[in-house]
Amino acid sequence: MIELFNEYVQSIETYVMFRIKQAAAQLKPELEAKNRAPIFLSMGAPVQAPPKFVVDRLKEALDLDGIHTYSSPKGEDYYLEAVAKRMKTRFGVELDSKTEIFSLIGSKEGIANLIRALCTPAHAEKDKNIILIPDPGYASYKEMLKTNGALGYPVPLLEENNFMPDFDEIWENLKSDGYNPQKVKALIINYPSNPLGATCTRDYLKKAVEFCKKHKILLISDAAYCDLYFDESSRPSSVLEVDGAKDVAVEFFSFSKPYAMTGWRLGWICGNKEAVGAFGRLKSTIDTGLFKALQKAASEVLNSKEGDEYIKESQKSFKRKQKILVDGFRELGWEIKNVPAATFYLWLPIPPRFASSEEFTDAVLEKSGVVLVPGSAFGANGEGWFRISAVSTDEKLQEVISRLKEDGFYFSR
Repeated sequence: MIELFNEYVQSIETYVMFRIKQAAAQLKPELEAKNRAPIFLSMGAPVQAPPKFVVDRLKEALDLDGIHTYSSPKGEDYYLEAVAKRMKTRFGVELDSKTEIFSLIGSKEGIANLIRALCTPAHAEKDKNIILIPDPGYASYKEMLKTNGALGYPVPLLEENNFMPDFDEIWENLKSDGYNPQKVKALIINYPSNPLGATCTRDYLKKAVEFCKKHKILLISDAAYCDLYFDESSRPSSVLEVDGAKDVAVEFFSFSKPYAMTGWRLGWICGNKEAVGAFGRLKSTIDTGLFKALQKAASEVLNSKEGDEYIKESQKSFKRKQKILVDGFRELGWEIKNVPAATFYLWLPIPPRFASSEEFTDAVLEKSGVVLVPGSAFGANGEGWFRISAVSTDEKLQEVISRLKEDGFYFSR
């Protein structure tokens, strides 16, 4: 039956995180037999419970009249108004809840559908629409484009450019590589970054806005990690704080990372009203919105004292977990220059004796039971690196370091 599906679907592979999880499951009996039960530092998902406040509000919402009826793709007024208030409080950004905000079943779904709305599928390489995507970057961007008959052109995020590449240089490289700049539809930026944990300056966001205005393309900001920062000096900004950003930009937010509500699938897109409106017209043909009880609970936690306290505690927790890993890997011989100022990710080079990032992460899994992600999963520029998600308990993170020491995974040995 596979031949009945389009060539784009046939070409995609199982999402890398699920492939890694399957591999670990197959090895689990063997690993347990040698006291190396899998410790998962692969999936970028908090494992702690969401705020009790939001769980209690959900329970209460389930008894409200009409709560089990259809919502709308756009979202209930109370949800959209809560988002507008949060954007004003957190970033100082004014948004019209009726025209500049739209609900999402998680930001991943939203980005995929925005790409679908932007790109006209094409078979010939020269006819394909192009979106500029970070490399290393979120693994799903490239696959989202592939399934829509479009191309992702890499924007290299490297130590030598401080993870903030020159947009004009990228544009010239694209033309030198033989691509038609008229086919470019958008630029995706993701700060704080998955997988790097890198942040960017407000001035860099301004440059992104100016670049997109100059070339008349859409700026897509994936801000899923904007509340997972470790001190006020590195507090991430919204791209919509830049003067004139709403002329060209939309931004995506999620409840998954700041509130550990990954399975609730809640988020929003906001910004340029024409882009939000076009996105909404497409989305209204696909789903009928979020469960209203979830919207009700989410709208209440978003501007609550309890929600803000939860985020602050999460920031402290992830900073502590990061220190456990940074100190541990330094003891193992890693020279760590760029300690991320945000996210729960650590991005490290593989030891030189390994030929590839996948060879290294496979070896660590098979010998130590520690589940990591090879950097190659995040783009060509990720080869030679690996990503750690510091989302496990402190005790398990300490055990990871102990296992690596016992099993000889030192950087230079």
